[in-house]
Amino acid sequence: MTVQSLKMAVTSILSNKLRSFLTMLGIIIGIVSLVVLVSLVNGATGSITDSINALGSNMLNVTISNDHGHPIKLSELPAFTKDSMFESIAPAASAAAAVSGAYAEEDTVLIGTTAAYLDIQGLQLEKGRFLMKPDLDNHSNVAVINADLAAEVLGRTDVVGEKVRFNGKSFLIIGVLKEENSSLNTASQNTLRAYIPYTSLIRLSEDVSLNVTSFCISASEDDMDAAEDALEVMLLERFDQDEDAFSIFNQSSVAEAMDSVTKTLSLLLGGIAGISLLVGGIGIMNIMLVSVTERTREIGIRKAVGASRGAIMLQFLIEALIISLFGCFIGIIVSWIIIEGINIIGSTGYSLSLSVVLLSVAFSVGIGVLFGLYPANRAAKKNPIEALRYH
Repeated sequence: MTVQSLKMAVTSILSNKLRSFLTMLGIIIGIVSLVVLVSLVNGATGSITDSINALGSNMLNVTISNDHGHPIKLSELPAFTKDSMFESIAPAASAAAAVSGAYAEEDTVLIGTTAAYLDIQGLQLEKGRFLMKPDLDNHSNVAVINADLAAEVLGRTDVVGEKVRFNGKSFLIIGVLKEENSSLNTASQNTLRAYIPYTSLIRLSEDVSLNVTSFCISASEDDMDAAEDALEVMLLERFDQDEDAFSIFNQSSVAEAMDSVTKTLSLLLGGIAGISLLVGGIGIMNIMLVSVTERTREIGIRKAVGASRGAIMLQFLIEALIISLFGCFIGIIVSWIIIEGINIIGSTGYSLSLSVVLLSVAFSVGIGVLFGLYPANRAAKKNPIEALRYH
């Protein structure tokens, strides 16, 4: 019975190709909206998450605004890592400077720090090395620059061993960082940055001293909230229990906030696409009701020769389901073409999410059954004598 109902449903759909396609159009548009929008959001979420993780999800940044007469000296920083919850710590003082090289002169941001900064911040070297303890102890005029600075000021990135001048002082380039591809903050990618020993920055900037006002520290455990609480206790003891004397920025909170935002966005876009699918379902129900009316005599004849109410209902229900699924499959194909087109035009790496595709198929089955049930039931309830009289 099911096979026969399937054949009759397919025959009915193919006998009215244009009408069937127009009926599917609402489902196609809804599926394209759902698959493309959610896939793009998922792709963007993955890229943003990678960017945040590259910044170091186990990192805490501390800024001190009032030391209450108990400044943290550079030599005292290692004491914070005696707690087993923390791994490494590095100062992070910054100052604006003019940098000049063989190719051009630009403005840059100088960051005075120590060797641990590389791992804490998740920076990656392209060439050379990062700062070391002897550089700090000897106040060495050495610098690690990012790829943007190398390209802008020296015309290329293979510049280890060459020299640049910061505010007129000559510095030896000992390392170049890998080029950044972060989608989190496009503006920051264009910032020219150089990393020099903290003690060397003291000589270049009057605003930087051995009293550390900003540092970053990495936690050894995944529980960043516990690490933040432990650090806060240490700083409160230092600064007379004044909570306003310092601020702690928890890097993991950015990832959590971003995850929450993207999930909300996915639900919002999915909801919008869901409305399109519901409109498509209403279109299916409308056409199926027309089809039931047109085929009243056919229903009467089938009932007259012994077709049961269930057989009639199954025939029309299968027809509605096939229309919905055909529209779904066409929508998935169109979605894949659109996503590939976006990848080619924008040089991106978005992909069709299997979970979204399966969700689309499930949603289409639900739409087909939900909106096909009423027309199918209406067809099954027709009186065979009245149906045979219908012209």
